[in-house]
Amino acid sequence: MSVLAHGVGSQHDLPLSPFYAFAGAFTALFVSFLALGLLWSASRFRGDRAGRPLPGAVRRLADARPTRIAARVLGAGAALFVVLQLLLGPDDPERNPAAGALYVLFWVGLVPASLLLGPVWRLLNPLRTVHLLACRALRRDPAAGRPVPARLGMWPAAAGLLAFTWLELVAPDPASATALLLFLAVYTAVHLAGAARHGARWFDHADAFEVYSGLLARLSPLGRRRLDRSLVLRSPFNGLDATAQVPGLVATVCVMLGSTAYDGFSDAPSWITTVQTSPLGRTEAATLGLLGAVALVAALYTLCAGATRLISGRLPHPLTGFAHSLVPIALGYLVAHYFTLFVTEGPRTVMMALGTDNPAAPGPPLGPGALATLQVAAIVLGHVLGVVAAHDRSVRLFPPGRAVAGQLPLLVLMIAYTLGGLTLLIA
Repeated sequence: MSVLAHGVGSQHDLPLSPFYAFAGAFTALFVSFLALGLLWSASRFRGDRAGRPLPGAVRRLADARPTRIAARVLGAGAALFVVLQLLLGPDDPERNPAAGALYVLFWVGLVPASLLLGPVWRLLNPLRTVHLLACRALRRDPAAGRPVPARLGMWPAAAGLLAFTWLELVAPDPASATALLLFLAVYTAVHLAGAARHGARWFDHADAFEVYSGLLARLSPLGRRRLDRSLVLRSPFNGLDATAQVPGLVATVCVMLGSTAYDGFSDAPSWITTVQTSPLGRTEAATLGLLGAVALVAALYTLCAGATRLISGRLPHPLTGFAHSLVPIALGYLVAHYFTLFVTEGPRTVMMALGTDNPAAPGPPLGPGALATLQVAAIVLGHVLGVVAAHDRSVRLFPPGRAVAGQLPLLVLMIAYTLGGLTLLIA
C-alpha cells in the first residue's frame, strides 16, 4: 500500500558512503560542543520573554475573530470530508483519499505547517470546535471544568501518539475504513469526555496532535510573548527554551523518536522475516518492536539524565530539564524519514480528493544523491541544534566549573542517537 510506504532509507535509494556520513556527523557534534564550551559561558536564551513584535496589522489579522472562525471551519470541514470518505467512499486506499489525508497530509503535513506558522492544530482542531459548539448550545463556559491534575501533564498525549503510530505502523490493515473509523471514534469520545470534565484546557496537554504540533512549533520563528501574548518573531532557540517542563514531556518526545526509528527498520528484510516467523504472531511481534524502540530511546535518555545529575551535583528535575533538546532531534528524524513520502504521496492524495481515480504519484523532486544529502543533513543539524539548546540550559543550571562536564552525558547521547539515525538511513 503506497500511503504507508515510509521506507526511504534503503541502501538502494541513498548512494552515500557510511564512512563520510558518520565522520561528518561526529565532527559536527564534537566541534560544536567544543566551540560552545569555549565561547558560550552564559545563558543567552530568554524563552517566551523574547521576541520582536510583528507589525500591528499582521497581529490584528492573526488574532481577528474572522480569522479564527475561518480556521475552525477549515479544520471541521477537512475532518468531515475524511469521515464522509471513510463512510461512503470506496474501501480501497488506492482510490480513497482518506488514509492519505490522515497519514500524509495531516500527520506529516503538521511538521512544515507547525514550523512555519506555529501551533496551528490548536486553531484547526475540530474537537475544540465541537466542544465549543456544545458549550454554546448548553450555555456553558468552554473553559469551565475541574482543574486538570498537574501530575497528568502530557501523559495522555504520549499515549495518544503511541496509539496513532501503532495504528499506522503495526495494525494489520491500517488504511481500512473500519480501522480508521474505530480509531477516530474512540479518540473523539475520549477527548470530548475529557473536555466535558476539565474544559477546553484539557486539549492543551492531552490532545496528542495539539501537543505534537505545539512541540514542533517551538522551533517556529513565530511565537507569543508570555506577558502580553503578543505575536512576535523570535529565535527558534527561545521558543525551544520556553518548552514547559511537565510530566509526560519526555515520554511524548521519546514516542516521536522511537516510532520514527521503528518505522525506519520495520522495512528491513531481517525484521520482516522476524515478524512473519514469530510464534507470537505478526501483530504481537511488531507491537513489541515498536514498544522496544520507544523504550530504548527512553532508557538511553534516562541514563543520560541520571549521569548528568551525578556529574553536575545539582539538578532539580533531571528528566525534564533537558528534554527540550530532544525536540530538534525528533524534527531531524521526521524530515529525513518522511520528506519523500510527503512530496510524492501528498500530491497524489490531493489529486484523489479532487476526483482523479487512482492517480500515479509524482516522482521525487530530488535525485538519490541530493536526497541522501538532505536526509543526513537533517539528522545532523537536528542534533547540533539539540547540543546548542542543552548547552545553554546547562550554563544556566550548573555551577560554572561543572557546566561543560555536565554536558558530556548529553553529548554521548547525541552521538548515540546520531549513529543510530544514520545507521537506519543508510545501512
